[in-house]
Amino acid sequence: MMKTFGITWQTFAAICLIIFTVSSASAEIVGSYDVVVYGGTSSAITSAVQVARMGKSVVVVSPDKHLGGLSSGGLGATDSGNRTVVGGLSREFYHRLWLYYQDESAWTFQPQPKENGIPGQGGRGIDNDSQTMWVFEPSVAEKVFEGFVSEYKIPVYKSELLDREKGVEKDGATIRSITTLSGKTFQGKTFIDATYEGDLMAAADVSFVTGRESNAEFGETLDGVQVRNAIYHQFEGFVDPYVERGKPESGLLPFVREKISAPDGEADDLIQAYCLRMCLTNDERNMTKIEKPENYNELDYELLLRSIEAGQNIFMTFSPMPNYKTDSNNNKAVSTDYIGANYAYPNASYEEREIIYEAHRNWQQGLLWTLQHNERVPESVRNEYLKWGLAKDEFVDNGNWPKQMYIREARRMRSDFVVSERHLRYLEDTPRPIGMGSYNMDSHNIQRYVGRDDQGRATVRNEGDVQVNPGAPYPIDYGAIIPPKDECENLLVPVCVSCTHIAFGSIRMEPVFMILGQSAATAACLAIDANVVPQDLDYALLRDRLLKDGQVLEYPDAVKSRVPASKLGGIVVDNRDATIKGEWLGSVSVPNFVDVDYIHDDNANKRGKSVLFEFSDVEPGVYDCRVSYTANPNRATNVPVLVKTSLMRIEATINEKEKPTIDGLFVSVGKIRVGDDKKASVEIFAKGTNGHVVVDAAQLMPEK
Repeated sequence: MMKTFGITWQTFAAICLIIFTVSSASAEIVGSYDVVVYGGTSSAITSAVQVARMGKSVVVVSPDKHLGGLSSGGLGATDSGNRTVVGGLSREFYHRLWLYYQDESAWTFQPQPKENGIPGQGGRGIDNDSQTMWVFEPSVAEKVFEGFVSEYKIPVYKSELLDREKGVEKDGATIRSITTLSGKTFQGKTFIDATYEGDLMAAADVSFVTGRESNAEFGETLDGVQVRNAIYHQFEGFVDPYVERGKPESGLLPFVREKISAPDGEADDLIQAYCLRMCLTNDERNMTKIEKPENYNELDYELLLRSIEAGQNIFMTFSPMPNYKTDSNNNKAVSTDYIGANYAYPNASYEEREIIYEAHRNWQQGLLWTLQHNERVPESVRNEYLKWGLAKDEFVDNGNWPKQMYIREARRMRSDFVVSERHLRYLEDTPRPIGMGSYNMDSHNIQRYVGRDDQGRATVRNEGDVQVNPGAPYPIDYGAIIPPKDECENLLVPVCVSCTHIAFGSIRMEPVFMILGQSAATAACLAIDANVVPQDLDYALLRDRLLKDGQVLEYPDAVKSRVPASKLGGIVVDNRDATIKGEWLGSVSVPNFVDVDYIHDDNANKRGKSVLFEFSDVEPGVYDCRVSYTANPNRATNVPVLVKTSLMRIEATINEKEKPTIDGLFVSVGKIRVGDDKKASVEIFAKGTNGHVVVDAAQLMPEK
């Protein structure tokens, strides 16, 4: 039987028939509203609630059957980052969850925990001090969203797919109405696209991009192809890439590419991997066991089995949720992320997206079944995974699988203002903040390719994973959610915002989407009141209302940990301009440091690791040579430093447990004389050190 992405052609034909039948319905004008929100995500609901609170008429046109998007679709372990900058309706959502779980009857399978008894990502899962709940069951999140809608009497039309071919009526740059495939037409003064895909934005002919920009395009360091930074979720040893081991002529294993898509830091059109955030349980009273998929093919899991042989023994997360449930996410080299299976998704038809969804669900079902039953999996692993099944009382209308796929990234609007890594690091100004983000610049792996191990053998490698903290919460500019005025002047886009791939990796968190949804709705209502288009709205008016409604727009301590090289004396070379040998990781965890970040050796694989700072066009003379690092108890006390000029050399050792004494940044390694060639170098080594080696910058300060 023929298959497409793991589903049969009969299923594909049925999907096509449904879409065709729906699309042939006759048109029906439902009504005219101040604001039409397209989407069923958490951002869509907060948008609609804010419109209602501001006294305007609003309708939610949801392509989804269930409200809440990922927040009710399995992502219960909230990627919240710094929770102090989560304000407004976003924070109210997590407060309402806390209120729900204060009732003992909410704990149907588990005794009510005492004193914050469930851990969360980046903090307590139950924070009784702030009265917020950051871990929760999918069905409970949906109840909270439905409660918002009911309380504000917001009309919601579910399972209404936008007619992407001819369903957007525009008069010049103004949207007049949208029509769904069922034939329903919604007229409005302003529209909000709060979908993960940006379908309304694209259908309205607003510019957008997919894939990754090059680092050079916006002066970034973490965009584009990422081989050097792809340290985490990587294969632990040699994994043969060929169907028959050692035989290239047998072909590559599924979704392994012969070569990388582009050089490190260069652009490509690939998308970070998707998955389904499974709600699992080990409570047999509420468990649906994992069945072998109908179209199971062991070759699809050969990479998993070989990775196990190479040493992988963790395969997913089991983040605890109430009532003995989990939010289970990707973890390690081969896991729930279906790497390479989603590239077509952003611009795909509804039929094609459904096929891609089914392929992802089948992949994860087969992954679990393999871990539970395949005899090539160690017995201890099989026994452990046999304890787990799908939560029977979640996603009851979809076989206990989330219907919402984790669309980590799809289209991104390309507007007049583009948020980049530089804005997140405070290297460029954000003049009109409408909310804040704080999570890591986080991209999941994007492709698998044939690399070479240290013995020269062909082996599978993952590419694309980046996990770098921006250093502090950062503001997001109003320009990120408004299209170019000449393209569309009455649309706001709080999810598929105007930003780069790596900036979106931090922005793309559910609390932030709710923050931006509320801000988009506020701007829409204020623009209607002022009789202007959102692009011409007086930002002072918007800022005042956002602050009144509890939004957080600034984080005063954000830039204190960074010292721009331009503000330092002498000649400074930052780690970003150094020659780096071996695998070093970027970090901003410990203040203070020069410019963007510092790097460290991860206290591992130290042989061959070094960082070389080269100075040229230096006026001949005597200089104090200094190096910068961030001190911490886990640092090495014996870090070797070699300084060279044409006239002399210095060999020194620094103790990185001790705080730098010069400007809180640098220590001196000695005086050097630069000759007529005007060159000097400073090299720092990891080999033989007894702790983490941190390298930030080097400085030559002229002697007076």
